[in-house]
Amino acid sequence: FCRFWDMILQEETFRKKVANNMANFLNFFFITFFISSVVLAKGDLAIRAKKLELKLGSETSDYEMSQKVFEMETGKAYRLEISSMGFKEYEIEAEDFFRNIWVRSIEIEGIELDVPVINEIELEREGEVEIKFVPIRPGNYEFEIEGLQSKGMVGKFIVK
Repeated sequence: FCRFWDMILQEETFRKKVANNMANFLNFFFITFFISSVVLAKGDLAIRAKKLELKLGSETSDYEMSQKVFEMETGKAYRLEISSMGFKEYEIEAEDFFRNIWVRSIEIEGIELDVPVINEIELEREGEVEIKFVPIRPGNYEFEIEGLQSKGMVGKFIVK
């Protein structure tokens, strides 16, 4: 009888473990499904890229920026046109932002570059750079013009 009772207890323990594991799996599955449905990209890459402009310097001030906050959505295509009046050397630093976008291409004065990563962009004279990209991770990413932060040359990329 004792042996029979031990077998029943072991079987019952086994059933509880299986039921517990199954419950954990279902919880994991539903939580994963819910989270993935919430964080899906909102963008549509079949739609033409949205143009964003950042002009550095103006006729009234070397330290003027045309825009300081850019709002975007993950999964949407963008074209960021950065232009310089040529009064100063502008070095744009946005390391966190550049790590969280997929770079489609960069165009500088008619030359297109296909590069996977950007570290910084430096404009030494008057000119324009166009970056075609898709944000891949939501967040608030700050950018600055190296050495000119105290002059107010800072901004933010907000990706939803």
